[in-house]
Amino acid sequence: MKFTKLIFLLSLGLLAQTCNLDEDPPFLDDTIYSTPQSAMAALRGIYQSLTTYGAQEQRFFVINGFSGHFNTRKNGGNVSNVNNANLFSLCPIQDRDAESTWGGLYQVVARANAAIAGTEVVDNPVTNDERLFNDIAGHAHFMRAYAYFSLVRLWGDIPLWLQLPATGQTDKAKSPAREVYAQIIQDAGRAAELMNSSAGSGFPRAEAASMLLAKVYMTMATAPVDLRVTPLADEAYWQLAYDEAKKVYGEYQLVQDYGSLFTVAGENSTESIFELQISQDAANSQMGRNYTPAKYKPAQHFGWFSVHAGFYDQHAATYPGDPRLEATYLYEYDRVDNGATVRVYPANENRSSYGNAHPFFFKFAEKDRTSTNQYGSQNIVVYRYAELLLMLAEISNELQNGEQLGYVTEVLDRSGLQPQASLLGDQAAFRDAIMDEYRFELLGEGEDAHRNRRRGFQFFLDDVILPHNNHPLFDPNVDLKLSTDPEKVMLLPIPQSEINTNQLING
Repeated sequence: MKFTKLIFLLSLGLLAQTCNLDEDPPFLDDTIYSTPQSAMAALRGIYQSLTTYGAQEQRFFVINGFSGHFNTRKNGGNVSNVNNANLFSLCPIQDRDAESTWGGLYQVVARANAAIAGTEVVDNPVTNDERLFNDIAGHAHFMRAYAYFSLVRLWGDIPLWLQLPATGQTDKAKSPAREVYAQIIQDAGRAAELMNSSAGSGFPRAEAASMLLAKVYMTMATAPVDLRVTPLADEAYWQLAYDEAKKVYGEYQLVQDYGSLFTVAGENSTESIFELQISQDAANSQMGRNYTPAKYKPAQHFGWFSVHAGFYDQHAATYPGDPRLEATYLYEYDRVDNGATVRVYPANENRSSYGNAHPFFFKFAEKDRTSTNQYGSQNIVVYRYAELLLMLAEISNELQNGEQLGYVTEVLDRSGLQPQASLLGDQAAFRDAIMDEYRFELLGEGEDAHRNRRRGFQFFLDDVILPHNNHPLFDPNVDLKLSTDPEKVMLLPIPQSEINTNQLING
């Protein structure tokens, strides 16, 4: 007999206390949404649930590992460690990191469900309190949409919880992915209507919901017909995506220094559309510990991400001298303990061992080399304006409205670069090139795994998997052989913990 689902939810910390709240359990108490102060604390708790170890550190490990661009030293410095042999080779198994990601995202859903149920919305708010409660409800809809958009793209058909489980009713069957997408569109649209910035700084504005909607419509435009919420033509979905993205255009600005985006000094910049406030919401964030190379700074660090050498070469060859290279990759540094120089590819061209065969991923590394703290407080940007511009470039190319080159040029101008030749070609050439532009600008920031699959298996195979497997640099002793099996590479398996605790799911 399966254990009750309620025990599983409790184990995820669904009912755990959040910052500034004395209620126990807070998210099941209707009165928490009756005063502005307690409702704001509950709102922070929703965003805080995305900064837990499972929903942040392990989620990034999963979504980057499943992208086809990374390898890892976690659990062994070799191509056959358990993570490289499975998730990172696109042969995912039911593992702890994916299970924690699932649990962390469903915790976001549960807290959002409680806020949606407990917050009274006013159609025409007049007082500041009424506007605040509307804003809080809008954020709850936004975060539920965000969590489900992450879940459905990783797992496909999933349980669709729109309320907290009642006593004795803790099992739920999987809903078709199409129904999940329909709910995401509904939630994101409602969020865009309700979010009004009353919650103050540090929270996303309504434009973040519009950007999310644009992402969903782009997914619909390239999805099989049976996955589409309504049977619209490709162009109709591209137009919907364009309309939502244009609501965001011009409301933010690119920062001048690309590298500053990944520093404490660059937090909450003019480019940030949706940013997790780590110093405020996360207790002992271990992003820096896990993703800073060993002995790059004092304290314990692991350097769990390296980027495939072939992808680095593609970036460097497409845009020689690109300042984004220095901010994205690290391949040479002096150890803080003994001064010895660490050189990995491309500084070490020999690639004589797995340990020196790939550049480190540098964006998530702690930049203060004097800090002795293994925990970090650097914010994580989820959506930023450069991605919105590249989205508009891709959308415009599909609509053939003549605007596509202008948007991508805005992004490249920041780095002092001229558009690569393929961007000046026909629609098909631009379609391929814009996918590279996303990666050069946004590698590792959370969307690679989804974006690589958005156009279907064949595109993922031809654009990422086979170019990696057939790269002239490929060496089976130091490079991962990516799976070409469509039954493995497109979705993660439902976690065993969910199967064990949910009577209505068998796999």
